Amino acid sequence: MATVKSPTKKLTHIKFWRESVDGEEEFDQLPKSNSLSHSSMSSAALASTFFATSPKLPRSNLIRKLPRARSLPQLNRATLIAPIVVSALGAEFARSDSESELDSGNGVKKLVDSLFVLCTSVALSAALFFADIDSASAFVVTTPRKLQSDELATVRLFQENTPSVVYITNLAARQDAFTLDVLEVPQGSGSGLVWDTQGRIVTNYHVIRGASDLKVTLSDQSTYDAKVVGFDQDKDVAVLSIEAPKGKLRPIPIGVSADLLVGQKVYAIGNPFGLDHTLTTGVISGLRREISSAATGRPIQDVIQTDAAINPGNSGGPLIDSAGNLIGINTAIYSPSGASSGVGFSIPIDTVSSIVDQLVKFGKVTGPILGIKFAPDQSVEQLGVSGVLVLDAPPNGPAGKAGLQSTKRDAYGRLILGDIITSVNGKKVANGSDLYRILDQCKVGDTVEVEVLRGDKLEKIPVILEPKPDSS
Repeated sequence: MATVKSPTKKLTHIKFWRESVDGEEEFDQLPKSNSLSHSSMSSAALASTFFATSPKLPRSNLIRKLPRARSLPQLNRATLIAPIVVSALGAEFARSDSESELDSGNGVKKLVDSLFVLCTSVALSAALFFADIDSASAFVVTTPRKLQSDELATVRLFQENTPSVVYITNLAARQDAFTLDVLEVPQGSGSGLVWDTQGRIVTNYHVIRGASDLKVTLSDQSTYDAKVVGFDQDKDVAVLSIEAPKGKLRPIPIGVSADLLVGQKVYAIGNPFGLDHTLTTGVISGLRREISSAATGRPIQDVIQTDAAINPGNSGGPLIDSAGNLIGINTAIYSPSGASSGVGFSIPIDTVSSIVDQLVKFGKVTGPILGIKFAPDQSVEQLGVSGVLVLDAPPNGPAGKAGLQSTKRDAYGRLILGDIITSVNGKKVANGSDLYRILDQCKVGDTVEVEVLRGDKLEKIPVILEPKPDSS
């Protein structure tokens, strides 16, 4: 009995266009038979693109040659997925007349191939539908970023100290002109730092000056009402208190400012212009600088100068060294425009620590005073003398009790100059800053010898220093 063979046709090849990695056009060659339709060939070509082994090329060339693609969520996914599924289903169920005459072995093989294409298409469709990633990033694997040792140290320092920096909002009470309602309006902001786990926050006095209410925002964005523990206007330091869980309070490590060196690396953390936790780096540009207090005009000695960018909003924030220890509190900048010009100043931590201890214990700074009001330095210079001219010495003050004379007018309205202080304890006094500097080295109850120019005679008068009266 003669066997009738199924008519078969010689296999040929179909070429599919694609763009190679090198940017040139080349062909993918796939076997063609009458049993496979053009749509199934497209699915097979698409499957081969994803599952075939790609040539080994340098990663840099691969990334550079990959075409740019929009994010998949921006595409019409239904338009992209539907042809894949339809072509796969057509490949399984659409068969030509000649396919039915193939032997059983070839039929099973073709069926397995069709099922493979179908499963591949469905899996790819599901991945494209549910994945919310860029199409380019789906096929490009980037290695973790490698940082230098100094960069890693800076990143670690910022991450460890950021929880210790807070954001302070200064609210002022304002009355509406039409409704007469009293509203709290933000009038300023600044930075601060967590001093201890009892909820004490240290900042600059000028950050909280004139506030009717204060808000402190921690690094986790939780906000608490703050109360003023005490402040020192002369040194521009203030201490606040908040009622926050101890688990949220991370005190900043306290360092030492006595052994700092010019050129040492420093880092400033704060909230400039209301931005959340900004880090700037620099070096110590100078030591033992002197600036005037923004509230009283009294000099602040031994100030640290740095070129780390300090902008409005950084006030009250920490200046830390490379070990992560607090060495100063950022307080002022020298800039005609009001923005950072590379000259910033920080109050040394040794000065801040002594002030904070007194504010926590007594609620005030028990600094000694002479008990006088003196004329501006320019007025004394116009008189052609050097020293501090006493304008007023209240009788109940230390200087008044000791007998210092105030400036006054006689019966004819002529000005009679008061005593001019020329030295204290043998140290020359040329202006008000010199007087403040000497008094900062004294304690309450000390007796100082004040030399004054009275008329054309020099006299030495002992004065017992008394504590500064309470400030409201």
